[in-house]
Amino acid sequence: MKQQQKTAGCPVEVTLSIVGGKWKLQIVYCLLNGTKRFGELRRLIPATTQQMLTLQLRELEQAGIIHRQVYAQVPPKVEYSLTESGRSLEPIVYQIHAWGEWYCEQNNIEYWQLSDNMEDHGIRA
Repeated sequence: MKQQQKTAGCPVEVTLSIVGGKWKLQIVYCLLNGTKRFGELRRLIPATTQQMLTLQLRELEQAGIIHRQVYAQVPPKVEYSLTESGRSLEPIVYQIHAWGEWYCEQNNIEYWQLSDNMEDHGIRA
């Protein structure tokens, strides 16, 4: 049986369909530093709701960007880490971060850095 080839618009559209969304790249950014539990991600990205974070994590997992490891214990323990595909986003995420800093500086926009928030929680960026 022949496998049907998937079709998409342009590669930018494909990329945005996977990592588009207010929190997805921030999640990837947090996971570049290593495996995190849900509560850690929640503290690192405090502006998101628990429901939205859960949704974004599920979508990233479904796209093969993150791996969700569930441990059979009580209470349940779940950890999130980047897959090889997720790791491949590293240079893109850092470039977006650098551009955002540049843009804020050019337009006198105050911003907080996610890495500052990571340090507040004892996590090195």
